[in-house]
Amino acid sequence: MRTIAENLARVRERIEAAANRAGRDPQTVRLVAVTKTVEPERIREALDAGAKTFGENYIQEAQKKILVLGTQASWHFIGHLQKNKAKYAVRLFESIHSIDGFALAEELNRVALKEGKVQNILLQVDLGGEETKFGVPEETVIKICENISGLEAVRVKGLMTLPPFSDEPEDSRPYFKKLRLLQDRLAELKIPRISMEELSMGMSGDFEVAIEEGATLVRVGTAIFGPRLPKR
Repeated sequence: MRTIAENLARVRERIEAAANRAGRDPQTVRLVAVTKTVEPERIREALDAGAKTFGENYIQEAQKKILVLGTQASWHFIGHLQKNKAKYAVRLFESIHSIDGFALAEELNRVALKEGKVQNILLQVDLGGEETKFGVPEETVIKICENISGLEAVRVKGLMTLPPFSDEPEDSRPYFKKLRLLQDRLAELKIPRISMEELSMGMSGDFEVAIEEGATLVRVGTAIFGPRLPKR
């Protein structure tokens, strides 16, 4: 069985190979090591092996880990965020990938103003139309960006999506391509305070396809830490 350091090295090799295939600089792709249900000592192994950015899905779980591991790494929130947890998210995370509506962005703005912080966010776009997943419908993304541009303390840095689950990585490609095209449309509009620097897409099963389609942030957990433990 490979160690976490060996798994991490292998994932980096795959990221580099995918970027090269797409004619991209591998340095334009950041790895977000997803640490949902992963114990702090195992996260430290990844940290010691050079992982710099970690992604968490649950506020309460993340609080405990960040308390132990501190700010040696960059922490991103990648799960569904409830409005009543916004104050914790602003205090804990450099970036929040999963903004699924204006009301949540507005609450984050209110909290960030109090904290004296500008909060980086990504809009989660629902491209698959699945009832079990959150996200902004594609047809309302431009309007929501225009609304968010009036908020002082949040900055939209890009888009995120979760394609429908499939065992075939190629099944995700149309969704990744669609998100990149949406990113291009938004970039052309030059909406104030809205930048399209980031595309957060791709997980352990399909991150190479995501990179080929323009991902700048790939969220990889299982390929680094092994099968996920049940949430306690």
